[in-house]
Amino acid sequence: MKNQDDRVHIENVKQGNLASYTHLVEKYKNMAFTIAKKILPNAQDAEDAAQESFVKAYMQIGSFEGKSKFSTWLYTIVYRTAVSKLQQPRLALQSIDDDLEENYHYAYSPPPFEALQAREREQFVKDAISRLPKIEALVITLYYLNDSTIEEIAQITGLTGSNVKIKLFRARKVLGKELQFLL
Repeated sequence: MKNQDDRVHIENVKQGNLASYTHLVEKYKNMAFTIAKKILPNAQDAEDAAQESFVKAYMQIGSFEGKSKFSTWLYTIVYRTAVSKLQQPRLALQSIDDDLEENYHYAYSPPPFEALQAREREQFVKDAISRLPKIEALVITLYYLNDSTIEEIAQITGLTGSNVKIKLFRARKVLGKELQFLL
């Protein structure tokens, strides 16, 4: 169903309907940013890479053949854009809004003690993932947070399926040790 919905939007985009592409951007923007953030150390650079990737995908959508899921095709573009951006020399800049964005929540939150426990657990997991090598952090994020398959991750990163499995195994092992240490 999800892939069928994407195919309809893709065909509409190929026929010039920009609103359909807006739908695809809204649907995939969070994971695109997450992938870029796993590769690039600065949130602004990651946001730029994600936006640049959506522009590239729009410009190349005519070449999308549908042999894989649209998300896999898009995330491959995001991954390659972020890697190439990482290789470009750049001055390190830090936005003063980064902390505000991470700590501000719009929705109702649970009782303070439960919210504090959940935030602490989430922060421990984020800290543990951030200590992983970049590619392993990306593989863990794609597999567990995006529910990507081994094959999709291999296609996105250019690794072999067995190499993705090895990186997942090693990353889980390191995460377990890190979380034991942190907790």
